[in-house]
Amino acid sequence: MTDTNDVADWWRTRIIDMEPGRITLRGHPVQELIGTIGFAPMIWLMVMGDKIEGPRAALFEAALVSAVDHGPQAPSIAAARMAATCGVGLQSAMATGLNMLGDVHGGAGEQAVALYHAVADADDLARGLDQWRATHGRYLPGFGHRFHKPVDPRAPRLLALVDAAAAQGAVSGRFAGIARAIGAHLEGERGKPVALNIDGATAVIFAELGCPAPLARGFFGLSRSVGILAHAWEQREQGGRNKGPTPPGYRWTFDPS
Repeated sequence: MTDTNDVADWWRTRIIDMEPGRITLRGHPVQELIGTIGFAPMIWLMVMGDKIEGPRAALFEAALVSAVDHGPQAPSIAAARMAATCGVGLQSAMATGLNMLGDVHGGAGEQAVALYHAVADADDLARGLDQWRATHGRYLPGFGHRFHKPVDPRAPRLLALVDAAAAQGAVSGRFAGIARAIGAHLEGERGKPVALNIDGATAVIFAELGCPAPLARGFFGLSRSVGILAHAWEQREQGGRNKGPTPPGYRWTFDPS
């Protein structure tokens, strides 16, 4: 930080440069991006710093589309709907829902990317899973689903798109193979199929595209914000005041112990 640029140098960014009458985003004049780039590729450009095109862009968009919503039983959606009945604006309702996305609800995609890399680095499925479980416990993020058994309907479609992109040389397909191998391993352990869930399936795409694991959580949050907005707006249209998690006729269990 120099004496003459002590304020300007306080924030440093490669994302945006602008002055009156000029805006560039990642080096591209904004007017050249408007109408020529899709929203999903624009997200990639802003976050990752380079353009994504062709089958890779299609994969990224498919991942974003697939995770937009999972209904009012999902904590993020339920929280946004409840907030919408409390007199707050849409942005506050959305923030309420997004703030529910943590290590358990919304974090499994990041964890699954890390799991796939751990298995890849071990170069042996059993050894990689043993090492993961020794550190993180027996739960394998990205596998199993409370509702969708034995198949999460989103996962086969996403893996098929990865396969098609791999056939074109756009991605390696290695992480799709790892995800399938983990699923087969879990089926052998449990004696029944274990669903590759939406977190595990989108994590395959993010890993194939070279996203750092933490960004898998960030991109999931962007995707789920669409469903959060849709549900918050729907709840505002439906009305209701101070809706809690259950209808008024239901009560909680009082436990004096």
